[in-house]
Amino acid sequence: MKKIISFDLDGTLVHGKYGDIVWNRGIPEEYASKYGLTFDVAVSRVRERYEAVGDTRMEWYNIDYWLRRFDLSVTAAELLNRYESRIEPLPNTAEVLQALKGKYTLIIASNAARIFVEKELSHTGLGRYFDHVISATTDYGMVKKEEHFYRRLCRSLDVSPHEIVHVGDHRIFDFEAPLRLGIEAYHLAQDGETGPGVIHNLRELLRKL
Repeated sequence: MKKIISFDLDGTLVHGKYGDIVWNRGIPEEYASKYGLTFDVAVSRVRERYEAVGDTRMEWYNIDYWLRRFDLSVTAAELLNRYESRIEPLPNTAEVLQALKGKYTLIIASNAARIFVEKELSHTGLGRYFDHVISATTDYGMVKKEEHFYRRLCRSLDVSPHEIVHVGDHRIFDFEAPLRLGIEAYHLAQDGETGPGVIHNLRELLRKL
């Protein structure tokens, strides 16, 4: 019997454009202003630094790390507030969460830093649906990329893997990793991908459950 449904956040419940504009517009604009560069040159340099770190390392998700590394005076809160109007739930998100609320314990399990997670849940009003909100990088000090994250998640919730369903848009972090631990997982794919465990919108999740 499934007790818990765990959701990734960005690209799963909330449109990824908010994080994208903070990282790939907000920070480069500040970088360009600081060092007297054009925006295009700043974007190239900033992205080069991002890619040198990569999304399997903790630093990738830590906005304060990047603000220090680039020696920028803007705060993380200022950047997140600047673009909060871009936060947008994906289609059917509230409808599906409302249908699941009460039948299951709903949780967020995201790689995004807690400052992003809380901003997005607050702005969209989606926070009311969730019993637990977990930022892998902030709360656990790890990246949600392998089964050891999901093992720790199970311990913290005092459940076994077969009692959890996880849903997310990253094939490795949200699908392959939890599957290896025995968690029922669904990959929310936007590009026409097909195959076992693939869904293309959240309404399909209701039918799977």
